[in-house]
Amino acid sequence: MADKNKKGRQGVVFSTDPDFNYSYESEEQAQTLPPQQQNLKVQLDKKARAGKQVTLVTGFIGTEEDLKELGKMLKNKCGVGGTIKDQEIVIQGDFRDKILQILMQANYKVKKVGG
Repeated sequence: MADKNKKGRQGVVFSTDPDFNYSYESEEQAQTLPPQQQNLKVQLDKKARAGKQVTLVTGFIGTEEDLKELGKMLKNKCGVGGTIKDQEIVIQGDFRDKILQILMQANYKVKKVGG
């Protein structure tokens, strides 16, 4: 009988109790903070991207669905492509000022990081 989630058992190997049923810790979904409480950072990045510039939006605290929704909104407003990876929104090109204005209009607390 193989256990699919062996790493989640936290050291329990064997129990002599025939009615024992291990309860796994459930991952808690982060509650999405309201826009006024978010501290987002907008920065330009071109490391490991073959010289191409991208705009990064970091610092979002919330669920993956809400992050994807915000990323989709930013991509639509800028008219470019992008992705969401590792809790970061990556927008192709240098759109720092435009994204800063869009997020401020949506009541987010946002800072421009870097030059």
